[in-house]
Amino acid sequence: MPDVSVVIVCMNKLQNLYPCLGSIREYTRKVSYEVFVVAYLFTEENLAKLKADFPWVKVVESNEIRGFSENNNLALRQAQGKYCFVVNDDTEMKMPVIDSLVETIESLPEDVAIVSPVLVGPDGAVQVCGKPYEDWKTIIQYDLHIKNRRTEETKTIQKGIFQTYNIIGAAFLIKKDVFKKKGWFDERYFFCPEDIALSDGLNKSGFRCFVNADVSIIHYEGMSGKSLSMTLTATRPAHAKGDTIFYSQGKPLLYVFLSLWYWFHAFCQFVVHRVKGMMKPRPNVDYVLSVGDWNVFKSILTRQTPKEIFTKYFTALKG
Repeated sequence: MPDVSVVIVCMNKLQNLYPCLGSIREYTRKVSYEVFVVAYLFTEENLAKLKADFPWVKVVESNEIRGFSENNNLALRQAQGKYCFVVNDDTEMKMPVIDSLVETIESLPEDVAIVSPVLVGPDGAVQVCGKPYEDWKTIIQYDLHIKNRRTEETKTIQKGIFQTYNIIGAAFLIKKDVFKKKGWFDERYFFCPEDIALSDGLNKSGFRCFVNADVSIIHYEGMSGKSLSMTLTATRPAHAKGDTIFYSQGKPLLYVFLSLWYWFHAFCQFVVHRVKGMMKPRPNVDYVLSVGDWNVFKSILTRQTPKEIFTKYFTALKG
């Protein structure tokens, strides 16, 4: 049985996946491991190429519309390792990340369930180094610009090994038996906040989450820069619905209040982005954001699940 089961979800983007897999092979030397790649909506050509180029990878085909939680869970349920290392395909190691995280978690008390590395951009700048506690009031303060999300997350940055409340789903090592007992990722959340929900659930069950600030992994998220994919018009409303479900914490009145808040805020943001699109030289970005806002406005008060919302707008894009 391997020490670590590595799980990567890839949506048919071999240009992201290959550097990630290559770096795992190069830098993981002290622990035994297995690697699962969830091939999400892969073309037959790319699927064949992946299997030929990386015969040591266990490929899990996912040919239906699924979210981050569902796709990861397909592989996690097959994991044999003592630990699971969940990592995005748009990451790359320049150091023995997995070896170091295993060494770290085994040096910590038994109630530590997760250890995550620091996420850095290609320029070495810190993206995420632990995440603070959040509740519904925090989210509204971010929306109203009373608080700045980046500023609040910067406050969590420390040196060495330290406790954090939340982790980010892009890269973390977790004890498999704890993860399994929690039921893996909560599949109610199609596109966020499944990582926050996992962290919150672990904390409330008496477990702790840690960061090793001496271990870093490069995260290429958002490096396309000046344009946004139209897929955001489907992920944005699914994200908003997921947030409403999570931050209401099963309280009906709070759920209604947050739904109305997202409905109102989405309409305001729609107007702002439409006006900006007419006044500033980035019409494509503001157009995509405005469509995403409008889709939040139309769907947040419905009974649709995050997955149903995403499927509706994603299918419309493909049509």
